[in-house]
Amino acid sequence: MISLSLAEIASIVGGQLHDIPDADRTVTGPVVMDSRQVRPGGLFVAFAGERVDGHDFAAGAVEAGAVAVLAARPVGAADRPVPAIVVDDVVAALGALARAVVERLGTKVVALTGSAGKTSTKDLIAQLLQRHGPTVWPEGNLNNEIGLPLTALRADATTRHLVLEMGARGVGHIRYLTELTPPEIGVVLNVGTAHIGEFGGRERIALAKGELVEALPEHGVAVLNADDPYVRAMASRTKARTVLFGEAENADIRAENVRLSDLGQPAFTLHTPSGCSDVTMRLYGEHHVSNALAAAAVAHELGMPVDEIATALSEAGTLSRWRMEVTERADGVTVVNDAYNANPESMRAALRALVAMGAAAKAKGGRTWAVLGEMAELGEDSLAEHDAVGRLVVRLNVSKLVAVGGREAAWLDMGAKNEGSWGEESVHVSDARAAIDLLRSELQPGDVVLVKASRSVGLERVAAALLDGESVIGAEGGAASR
Repeated sequence: MISLSLAEIASIVGGQLHDIPDADRTVTGPVVMDSRQVRPGGLFVAFAGERVDGHDFAAGAVEAGAVAVLAARPVGAADRPVPAIVVDDVVAALGALARAVVERLGTKVVALTGSAGKTSTKDLIAQLLQRHGPTVWPEGNLNNEIGLPLTALRADATTRHLVLEMGARGVGHIRYLTELTPPEIGVVLNVGTAHIGEFGGRERIALAKGELVEALPEHGVAVLNADDPYVRAMASRTKARTVLFGEAENADIRAENVRLSDLGQPAFTLHTPSGCSDVTMRLYGEHHVSNALAAAAVAHELGMPVDEIATALSEAGTLSRWRMEVTERADGVTVVNDAYNANPESMRAALRALVAMGAAAKAKGGRTWAVLGEMAELGEDSLAEHDAVGRLVVRLNVSKLVAVGGREAAWLDMGAKNEGSWGEESVHVSDARAAIDLLRSELQPGDVVLVKASRSVGLERVAAALLDGESVIGAEGGAASR
């Protein structure tokens, strides 16, 4: 963050200074909400959560080096003063601080949203743009009214690009986020069925996602998916210039000759208004082609040559945990950990990636396993969507389905058995422990195992258990410098 005095911060957020003898003292370090992440010169933000109240950790944060605490109440005592800026609403104050910092910096802000692929695409954009200057982007999926300003406040005077992911749980949420960090480039990936139970229909999801392009200035750029009719229609909702990406013939940034390697890694020819170049990705699954095109469109708008874009896409890895992390065990079993989250679109994409990756293995006697759990927040569509995914497992000729959890997992199992009259090919188990026990007893060298569910299910424990104690010989991914 840029250096600001406590008096300046209090003025920005409309707060009162408590136990602060020197209002001119400057915050020079990071703004964090986890006291374990405090660094000397930083600012600790105290949130009162359902299980943990950050105010209880305020004194420790200051002892660890925080200059002060942004809090909803005084946090010191007569014998132990704790410097604090006290506000009525900590979330609103954090947003106001982020807005002020971004305005002062004048950094190029790139924001993206969509029902699926936001985090993977954000990671691709970041890896491209950092080649052209210091770039800040969220770790994981910090995409709400707390995570987004915390990410923005990591920017400083050297930051050239600020890449932000914007999520929504309802209409108006993205509009609020754009007010905190007004974007110049806005990317909309797709309109699917993630959180459809909260929104009440795809039309409402499209209404919410389109708030991003409505916020763009006239000199801005709306990067829209030409292959998604809901997204393409958003061109009428923005005063910014529109750039289309996709496989459609009239897309400005498009992919031709899309193909998958024996390992399920996509390759294609990238077409841009300034030329063409071939891309061979390290990531797994054909769905990454659309993500790559979105990232290429942003990079092209910011002046990167097409050959450099293609090289960067070909070298890009996985920055965020549990998203198509592919690891080959020493015994030849391949584990695909995609357990961070799931919705119908991402579930279908992951299953198709499993089939592509497992084709060579099956030719040698190996099997493909889909270890799947609940897709949350689907509302009245939940039964139909889980049933459909179970049926898709059969249609794609996946060898085995392990449905993990309660009612929704039973629906996955039901869909598979109704589609294919399956017996032992599909099994419903109660929890991750049962899935681990089953897999440990059944897996054979050459098998490929996909693990995927909504975050609340915690299926990353299955992937971790399958890899525990193994001598890993082929972990895909890696982190890029920030």
